[in-house]
Amino acid sequence: MPPNPDIRASDADRDRVAGSLREHCAQGRITMDELQERLESVYAAKTIGQLQEITSDLPEEDLYELPVPASQRTTAAPATRYETGTESFRTGRRALWTTWAVISSLNVTLWLALALTGTLVYPWWIWVAGPWGAVLLIGTLLGQPRRPSR
Repeated sequence: MPPNPDIRASDADRDRVAGSLREHCAQGRITMDELQERLESVYAAKTIGQLQEITSDLPEEDLYELPVPASQRTTAAPATRYETGTESFRTGRRALWTTWAVISSLNVTLWLALALTGTLVYPWWIWVAGPWGAVLLIGTLLGQPRRPSR
């Protein structure tokens, strides 16, 4: 229920309306001269009705932040692109293969460095790269898991 326009305005009411006017000026709805005139009227206002008259031609909320009506086809801002399930699956699979390749390369490099210094060590890196690579290969060959039908 809207407040009675004949009720006396408080200092807090005047400050709230003044802040709103400053925001409207920042948004470009009113000029600096209009802002000054309206601020003088705000601080001279005695009732809620007088404050409402000062802001009657201005929207109460920022129209840019309101949802786009269903009848409007496009928005002013470009839509955010989200990955689909298949793209997300491929990106994740690529990340797993990249991680495997980096870790396996580091292990092989370390083993080769030891071998070149004369310390011939059993090729232990096979136990890191082999099973992990086999699991990734099987997962890649079997493909993306199917969603259950509804």
